[in-house]
Amino acid sequence: MDETVVKSLYTPNCPQDAINLLSKLAVNLPGMIFQVLQQQDGSVLVLYVSSGCEYLYELEPEAIQKDFRVLYKLIHPQDIKAFTESITYCTTNITSWDWEGRIITPSGIKWIQATSQAERQESGDLLWNGLVMDITDRKQAQEKLLESEARYKAVLDAIPDLMFRISRDSEYLDLKSEGANVTLSREKIVGKHVDELLPSDVAAISLEAIAKTLDSGTLQTCEYQLPTPLGLKDYEARLVVSGQNEVVAIVRDITERKQAEVALQNLAQKFAKAFSCSPDSITISTLQEGRFIEVNDSFVKLSGYERDEAIAKTSFELNLWVHDRDRQNLLQELQATGVVRNLEFEFRQKSGKIITTLLSAEIIDLNGLPSILAVHHDITERKQVEAQLRLSAERDRLLAETLVRIRSSLKLEEILQTTVTEVRQFLQADRVFIGLNNTKLGVKTLAESVAPKYPSVTGWSTNDEAYLQELRNLIKDNVVGVIEDITQVALSPKVKAHFQKFQTKATLSVPIMLGNELFGALIANQCSGPRHWQPIEIDLLQQMSEQVAIAIQQSQIYQKLAELNTNLEHQVQERTAQLQQKMQEVEELHRVKDVVLHTVAHDLRTSVMGNLMVLKNLLNQKVGSQTRGQGDKGTRGQGGQGRTIEEVSALSPLNAQSPMPHAQSLIPNAPCPMPNAQSQIPVSRRVIERMIQGNDRQLTMINSLLEINSCEKQGIDIKPEPVDFNTLLGATFTQLEPILRQNQATLKNLVPADLPLVMADATRLEKVLAHLITHSLQNNPPGLNFILSASVEGKMIRTQIQDDGVVMSKLECDRLFDLHVRDPQDCCSTSIGLKTYLCRKVIKAHGGEIGVISNRKRGLTFWFTLPLATSATNRP
Repeated sequence: MDETVVKSLYTPNCPQDAINLLSKLAVNLPGMIFQVLQQQDGSVLVLYVSSGCEYLYELEPEAIQKDFRVLYKLIHPQDIKAFTESITYCTTNITSWDWEGRIITPSGIKWIQATSQAERQESGDLLWNGLVMDITDRKQAQEKLLESEARYKAVLDAIPDLMFRISRDSEYLDLKSEGANVTLSREKIVGKHVDELLPSDVAAISLEAIAKTLDSGTLQTCEYQLPTPLGLKDYEARLVVSGQNEVVAIVRDITERKQAEVALQNLAQKFAKAFSCSPDSITISTLQEGRFIEVNDSFVKLSGYERDEAIAKTSFELNLWVHDRDRQNLLQELQATGVVRNLEFEFRQKSGKIITTLLSAEIIDLNGLPSILAVHHDITERKQVEAQLRLSAERDRLLAETLVRIRSSLKLEEILQTTVTEVRQFLQADRVFIGLNNTKLGVKTLAESVAPKYPSVTGWSTNDEAYLQELRNLIKDNVVGVIEDITQVALSPKVKAHFQKFQTKATLSVPIMLGNELFGALIANQCSGPRHWQPIEIDLLQQMSEQVAIAIQQSQIYQKLAELNTNLEHQVQERTAQLQQKMQEVEELHRVKDVVLHTVAHDLRTSVMGNLMVLKNLLNQKVGSQTRGQGDKGTRGQGGQGRTIEEVSALSPLNAQSPMPHAQSLIPNAPCPMPNAQSQIPVSRRVIERMIQGNDRQLTMINSLLEINSCEKQGIDIKPEPVDFNTLLGATFTQLEPILRQNQATLKNLVPADLPLVMADATRLEKVLAHLITHSLQNNPPGLNFILSASVEGKMIRTQIQDDGVVMSKLECDRLFDLHVRDPQDCCSTSIGLKTYLCRKVIKAHGGEIGVISNRKRGLTFWFTLPLATSATNRP
């Protein structure tokens, strides 16, 4: 039933029995009829729902009548807003309700169209009679139509060509110019005729094409040129029938294509010239068979085959491949990558000569036939040069290594054996050996390297002198013997038999000359067949023979040196025995010296100490007698001038009558027996003091000698410990105060109070300070001034003692701490020299240094360094 008829049946004027009629008809409708009562209190009552709801909503009528809101849940979320707004509008304005939207049912999404009319009842309620139709098929058709239109529009928009609708009488009916470069506007084209816009020649071509298209009903194509502001352009027009007496013309700018075609033609001409004129061989052959389609003149020159001999033949038929597998490898590489570059292959020329080329190839399509475009670059000469260079490099290496072995080893057998082994490897010869030519020893093989399958010449000998002489004749002085084929050289039967015995087919011999004498020969044999000996191989053997000659000469010199060395060893042993005997004698003399030194030193110390005690006792008695007055003149001599020489002699332990000092004489102020007054010689106090000073110096010298002797034998024994330098200086100054006061000297201490601890033996260091100050006092007049200073330098403390006394030369400064006997005219005695030597020994034992500097104007500066105590040691 038509939808408009159904709608007319439930208009406001339709009676109730019409609804009943519709219920019967609803069975055949693809939709749902409903009747809803909207009461004044706002409640909604579903009076009737047709069975079409089962198809449309897939719900039972009873479910909808029970709760009509179940239909709301099926509305598509994107359409619910429009649905709600339409319901609100029609209920508010009491107008008809029309709505289209989607619902979601278990079977899928459906499009529906709902319409309803309101009828006011006598009670004031609104009765809505409506119909809901399934319009899914119509909507899908519309969507497909829209998609098709959009697709065709996109296609047309994507085509950059011009499109014209043209009538049979050449009038422009319409056009599409988007994306095309059109100089005229649409208004100036539509309604015009072809001959009004195009040149006459182009118009004639166009009219003919239009007529042919309409008459034949087939596609027609024409090309023409038009002048444009950008220059002359080429166009192609394709015409098809589009309606009654009209065509569609698609016009495309083919200027670039035409230019490309011209360029391609030029390129083809260039390729043809390059193909024919290339210095490299170029071929075109089928991919699978390798059948030649085209070859250039360079191929003819390289292969030796004429063009008509090669065309339509395969490379296998021409026997070009040296190794058949190379063609298969090339084919596999081309099929895998489509192109190969600079692969090295060997080919056989028509003459049979083997050449080496670099092959570059690419798969091309030649009229639908897969083919190979190949370029062969002949590198045969380059390979030969490279081989020569490799041989030269190998030769140079072999020569250098041989020279190194000769220089670094004196084992002649090892050198010769290594030489023949490496020469055979370099030459790839079957046998290389060094033969000795000696009238006494005959012919002898010194070293040999031979392939396992050929006989060795080592140990071969013969007593046939004539036979040996024939072999010697093959080796002449300074002449290289080259035989490339034994069968082609005139030889005696014995020599031929010799070569046959050792299977020699070719030989190369180079003499080994020691000066002007023929020592032997370096010989290479080829046993597998004749051989052409290369100049570089001959040169190698010549240079190797020179190196072997050097090795032999070196060995002979070494033998002579060994003999001389043996004699020299005997002489050295004899001299060594003599020296050992002398050393024993010297050691005995040293032992005797030590005994004498200790014995003499002991006796001298005893005598000197005795003299000192007597003299000091005598001096004390003299001083005491002077204090008692001047009355005792009978025992003092005249005027209190002192004791007599006889009295001094009587008190001395060196008195011949008293070899050992008397006990009373060693006790100060003890009464001394007086000699006869007639033999007394008066002795002044000054003489006694001088005698005491002399004995002090002798005692100091004796002690120094003993200490030096002990140091030279055992070294100085020091006991270093962390020492406060200022405390050490204070103790030293206390000991030196009397001697400083006696010499009217002053000492200024500039040593900082915060110096770190030093590692030192305090006792020995005090002696060093005392010896240095005493040295200056004894070599300068009274009134000397000292300045003492110290500073930290790195991990050492540097101490300086400066005086303003006399200066010394640089030589004297350099020798001051050496052990030597000084000039007798020197004001410094030998004992002081011994003390400075001991000072250096002590400082060196501490790990420091000592020296003296002579100031320019006045005085000396003694300095020495001492190591600091470790960081773990803290100051007390």
